[in-house]
Amino acid sequence: MLLMRIITDRTLRNVTSPRRRLTQQDIARMAGVSQTTVSLVLNNRTDAEVRIAQETRERVMQVIRETGYVADPVARRLADRRNRILGVFTYEAVFPSRSVDFYHPFLLGIEACAEEVGSDLLLFTSARTTDGGRRRIFNEDSRVRLADGCLLLGRSVDRDDLTRLLAEGVPFVSVGRRDDAGGPVPYVGADYPSAVRELVERAVALGHRRLGYVGVGTAESQADRLRGFRQAVAAMGVEGIHVLVPAGGPAGLLRELAAQRVTAVFAEDPGQAVAILDAARAGGLTIPEDLSILSLGTPPRAGDLDVVFTGFRIPRRQMGHRSVQVLTELMERGQGAPQELLPCELVAGDTLTTIRQPSREF
Repeated sequence: MLLMRIITDRTLRNVTSPRRRLTQQDIARMAGVSQTTVSLVLNNRTDAEVRIAQETRERVMQVIRETGYVADPVARRLADRRNRILGVFTYEAVFPSRSVDFYHPFLLGIEACAEEVGSDLLLFTSARTTDGGRRRIFNEDSRVRLADGCLLLGRSVDRDDLTRLLAEGVPFVSVGRRDDAGGPVPYVGADYPSAVRELVERAVALGHRRLGYVGVGTAESQADRLRGFRQAVAAMGVEGIHVLVPAGGPAGLLRELAAQRVTAVFAEDPGQAVAILDAARAGGLTIPEDLSILSLGTPPRAGDLDVVFTGFRIPRRQMGHRSVQVLTELMERGQGAPQELLPCELVAGDTLTTIRQPSREF
């Protein structure tokens, strides 16, 4: 062992000059093993066909620690045929820069997990092009192939892009549930139906029998919310009224809700929940005594409001984090369309209460 230490120390002095970068060959010579063995240890190969004695692994790692050796990232990428780059494509014009932005938590989760798996991020935006259109994943100067795989981030995703990604076998995961596009789309989404169903159950338990759902219910995330609402009111045996926002805006919406004798309103768009609250107060109503309001997501003005909406929080950061994990697993397998829904966090809030009998007209 002493002789080994002397040889190692002497070799270190010969190879660690500031002008020269250590190589795997240097590490192999100092550890008394082959360069292949060093490569296998660095890549943490432990599968059955690779048999390296634990003592040998420890000897190689000891030399690495003593020398401060860092593997050449370019060489490692060439070895495993990957760039170790994950693309993130947003269908918004620019990436968000404010912490209150809807997309910011998604990006925080993506960034954190990319660091954990040892990948860099390449950001693609859907900014306007010189001809006035929007940049898409596939166009004449598309660079999506620079990445090993891609994450799709946006309230809506172009179906032609999804179809082509599936057809060409490009590894990708959508952050948010997507309908089939010539085949199952891999995604990590939020379990909106379950969250909405639980909120309906809470409202019914407090005596509400005529519930209103405000929203269009068209895009996947909206359709999931509306489906959960319809399933819940049917299961609970109460009235569920789907109301589109009328031309009269929030004031007209309140009149429509009053005409339908709705006592608890579920706002598909959290911003709409704030508009209903403002209009109700302007009309002299007390919330939630005169009208209960449930927000199916966190309102954009949440920090500026004097109430906390009853509803749920979307697990945005967790969705971003898990999407990277799923994409990495998908690239390892090379096939499949994993689909996961993460639970939303229910918020008790201040805007749902026991129904007042008789209810006040508004």
